[in-house]
Amino acid sequence: MNHIVIRPSSAADWPALKSTRLAALLDAPTAFGASHASAAGFSDADWQQRATSTPQRTFFLAFDGEHPIGLAAQVVAGNGECHLIAMWVHREYRGRNVAQGLVDAVKQCAVGNGHPRLVLDVAPENARAAAFYRKQGFVFLPAWEALESHPHIHVQKMEWLAPA
Repeated sequence: MNHIVIRPSSAADWPALKSTRLAALLDAPTAFGASHASAAGFSDADWQQRATSTPQRTFFLAFDGEHPIGLAAQVVAGNGECHLIAMWVHREYRGRNVAQGLVDAVKQCAVGNGHPRLVLDVAPENARAAAFYRKQGFVFLPAWEALESHPHIHVQKMEWLAPA
């Protein structure tokens, strides 16, 4: 394993963002609010726009050398809540602190943009993800909703609060 680098994406990173996001949606189709079919339909210009970091939305990519191996994003919803979304690490890199690095990058970005609270949605049946998020300081809230891409799956909200 080469040196792993985690950084915010830029417009030039759109091919890496596209390939990683599509790989995530194929690998774990019921873990995300988007579907592979909808994401595969985005134009190159759409991907360039998505890859451009803003205070409202920042994708972080993890690279092993030149190869993208994971991603996570910080997105501010219309209600002002800051969300951790699109979390995924290539199977070969799981358990190697890549996911923790991505979550830490999202936390730092959120706090840096004035959001001391970060929320995410996870299906409690996804025990590995739920346990990982608990280890990162997230706690379950009594809030549930249907997953947009798979309405029969209900996800539970978790939150992380920055240390005071």
